[in-house]
Amino acid sequence: MDPTVAEWRKAERARLLAVRKQPTRDDYVRWSEAIELRLVDQLSRLTPRVLGAYWPHRDEYDPMPLAAWHAGRNGDVALPAVIARGQPLEYRPWTPDTAMAPGRFSFGIPEPVNGPAVLPDLLLVPLLGFDAAGYRLGYGGGYFDRTLAAWSSRLKTIGVGFELCRMPTIQPQPHDIPLDMIVTEAGVFARS
Repeated sequence: MDPTVAEWRKAERARLLAVRKQPTRDDYVRWSEAIELRLVDQLSRLTPRVLGAYWPHRDEYDPMPLAAWHAGRNGDVALPAVIARGQPLEYRPWTPDTAMAPGRFSFGIPEPVNGPAVLPDLLLVPLLGFDAAGYRLGYGGGYFDRTLAAWSSRLKTIGVGFELCRMPTIQPQPHDIPLDMIVTEAGVFARS
């Protein structure tokens, strides 16, 4: 990656993490409810058999109530596990009763302890930052980028985040893969 872009992205990550801490708890709850309604509509329309969700981290939208709702409708849910540095994520089955443990390589984010690897039909992807072209800015570990590169032709992707983290561009690089759509509290946006 161009060192100038890498430095810019590092600065943007710090800025966006600070921005995401600014809303009040009431704002966060209101925005999350709006996002959840939009996601329920998308899941009802797309009818995935296996929903790939994520455990929330650092003030992200929390998709776990939505995951429990999907599981309660006889859908399957899978959560990511980081199996090794520099590798795509492995998704493992999840239910509200699944044993979870902090991930070794994932900032301590809880992961399913065991279970077979599964391939979701639809993947919810957390957004630190995003742009109208459907590109996302994450924390910089590259795990979602590697996963999307490995699976992008086989599943639908929905980026989930808050509107305050929308950017004019993330300065996409050759390894970046755009998401199919972005869902925020302001609406559902197909990539332009």
